[in-house]
Amino acid sequence: LKQRLTGQQQEINNLIQRKNAVDEENARLKNEFSNLNQKFKDKSQELKDTEECAQKKEEQNRLVIKNLEEENKGLNTCCADLLNDLEKLRKQEAQWETEKSGNDARIKNLETDLAEAREQMKELRSICTNLSSQVAVKQEELSQKDCDVIRAKKELQELQNLYRQNIEHTAQQAELIKQLQALNTD
Repeated sequence: LKQRLTGQQQEINNLIQRKNAVDEENARLKNEFSNLNQKFKDKSQELKDTEECAQKKEEQNRLVIKNLEEENKGLNTCCADLLNDLEKLRKQEAQWETEKSGNDARIKNLETDLAEAREQMKELRSICTNLSSQVAVKQEELSQKDCDVIRAKKELQELQNLYRQNIEHTAQQAELIKQLQALNTD
C-alpha cells in the first residue's frame, strides 16, 4: 500500500509538474496571445487607417481623374477648333497662293507692257523731237510765207491801183475817141 501511495504520490507530483509546466506554457501562450492580439489590434487599426487613407486617395484620384477628363474634354474641343482653324488657314493659304500666282503673272504682264510703253515713249519722244524740228522749220517757212504774202498784198494793191488808173485812163481815152469821132463826123 505504501509503495502504491508512493507511486500515486509520484504520479501526482508528475501531474503537478506537468500542470505547472502546462500552466507556465498556458501563461506564456496567454502572454503571446495577448501580444499577438495587441499586434492584431495595432495592425487592424493600421489597416483601417490605411484603408481610410486609400479611400481618401481614391476619392482624390477620382476627383483628379474627373478634372482631367473635363480638362481633356475642353482640350479636345480646343484641339478640334484649332484643327478647323488650321484647315481654314490652309485653304486661305492655297487661295492666296493661287491669287499670288495670278498677281505675279499680271505683274509680269504689266512689267512687259510697261517696258513696251517705255519703248513706245522713247520712240514717240524721238518722233516728237523730229516733229518739233519740222515744226520749227515750218514756222520759219510760214514766217517767210507771211512776209511773201504781205509783199504780194502790197504788189496786188499796187497792181489794183495801176489797174484802176488804167481803167480810168482807158475810160478817158474812150471818151476822147468818142469826142474825136463826133468832131470827125461834124
